[in-house]
Amino acid sequence: MPKLTVHGGPPAAHAIEHLADEVHANHALVRRGRFINLEWLWQIGDVPYHLHIRDGLIVELVRGPVLMRSSVFAIRGPVESWERFWAPMPKPGYHDLMAMTKTGRASIDGDLQPLMANLRYFKEVLAAPRTMEGH
Repeated sequence: MPKLTVHGGPPAAHAIEHLADEVHANHALVRRGRFINLEWLWQIGDVPYHLHIRDGLIVELVRGPVLMRSSVFAIRGPVESWERFWAPMPKPGYHDLMAMTKTGRASIDGDLQPLMANLRYFKEVLAAPRTMEGH
């Protein structure tokens, strides 16, 4: 698989690999998600990532297609969209998950109620790679 690079941000694989560390270090974010207990799918290009959230913590992150693995909802977008989204100062249209879906740069499907009820939490989890160093 080719290395996924991010314009002005970390490589996607590095970002996802360290996502739990970034989320867990943000105590306000974990507190915000303390009632979230679900599994969701985040697809970056052709690569799916299955995230299991328990009490606001990422307790499991599995890369790749997993046969018979269910998720409450899925957030998908091409690599380029996530690269631009993770830039330190994203351009308009790439600055927010809802902006990306409105412009067709990302899609969301499944049971949207848990996502919308905890939208700030999920937006901050998706944006966590913006603050990663060591890329």
